[in-house]
Amino acid sequence: MSPLVSILIPAYNAERWVASTIESAIAQTWPCKEIIVIDDGSTDQTLTVAGKFERKGVHVVTQPNQGAAVARNTAFSLARGDYIQWLDADDLLSPDKIAKQMEAAEQSQSKRTLFSCGWGYFMYRPSKAKFVPTPIWSDLDPTEWLTRKWEGNLHMQTATWLVSRELTEAAGPWDTRLLGDDDGEYFFRVINASNGIRFVPQSRVYYRITPDSRLSYIGGSEKKMDAQFLGMTLQIGYLRAREDSDRVRAACVTYLQDWLSTFYPNRPDLVQEAQQLADSLGGQLSLPRAQWKYGWIEKLFGFGAAKHTQMYYNQAKSFALRAWDRMMYELERKRSLPT
Repeated sequence: MSPLVSILIPAYNAERWVASTIESAIAQTWPCKEIIVIDDGSTDQTLTVAGKFERKGVHVVTQPNQGAAVARNTAFSLARGDYIQWLDADDLLSPDKIAKQMEAAEQSQSKRTLFSCGWGYFMYRPSKAKFVPTPIWSDLDPTEWLTRKWEGNLHMQTATWLVSRELTEAAGPWDTRLLGDDDGEYFFRVINASNGIRFVPQSRVYYRITPDSRLSYIGGSEKKMDAQFLGMTLQIGYLRAREDSDRVRAACVTYLQDWLSTFYPNRPDLVQEAQQLADSLGGQLSLPRAQWKYGWIEKLFGFGAAKHTQMYYNQAKSFALRAWDRMMYELERKRSLPT
C-alpha cells in the first residue's frame, strides 16, 4: 500500500477560510491520506464549518483554546500517517503538492530526508500569488540551508514541508512556550534532525495574508517579545551545536540584527542580552534606525515614534490592498457564476 499522509490543520477563528483550506486538502491527488482538523476553542463558526466536512471523512476535534502549538501537538497525537503535512487554516495546497513530494520521497528511500517546495503570498485570489525563488529553494544539507536562511533573512512557509513520521518524532513536539515564530523554531529542529532538504519545484503552497493570520506579529506584547527572544536563543544554540564556524557565527549575528528592532526601544533588557550574545559570537549590533522617509520623525520624536508610524502606514497600505483584492475577487466570482 502507498504510505499514508496525515494532513494536520490547527484552526482558531478561521470560519472565513477554513472551508477552502480543507477543500484543498481533500483535493490532493495523493490517494492515501487522512485529514485532521483541531479547532482550538474558536469563538466563531470555525467548528461548524469544519464539521460539515466530516461526511467526507475529515476528522474534526475541538479543544479549549491553548494556542497553535498545543493544537498542532494534539493533531499529531491523533495522526496515523507515515508522513506529516502541516497546513494552517487559511492556506492552500496545489492539488499535486503532496503527490509530487511523495514521488521524491519514494526515490529518496530515506526517512530522514525532508521535502520542501515553493510558496507564494496571496490575499483573496490564489491565481495572483507571486512565487519568488530564494537561495533556500534548493537541495541543501541542513547546515547550509539554516545558514543561508539567516544570511538572507529568508522564510520557508509552514505548509511547504512534507515530513516523515520518523523525522517528526526525532524533532520532538512543538514548543508551547513560543507565542510567535513557533514554526521557525520547530522546523529548525526538524531540519537539524534531517540528513538534508530536497526541494520539489512541482509542488506549490499558497500562503494567505490576512490580519488575523499574522500570528507571528509581536507588536508591544511583553510575553511575545520574551517568547521571541527565547526562540531565537534556542535556534542559535541548535545551529552552533552543528557547526561553530566563522560563517555560522556571522549568520547568527545577522539574525540578531534583523530582529533587534522588534525589541528596541521598548525592551532595553532584551536589546542588552542580544548585544551580549552578539559579542560572544565575535560580532556587534548597531541600534536600529528608521527608514529614510521616517527619518524626520525619528529626529523629532525618537525611533519609537518612527517605528509606530511605519507600522500604521504599512497597516493602512495592507488594508487598502486587501480591499482592492477582495473587490476584484468578488467581481471575478460573480462573472464565473452561471447566468
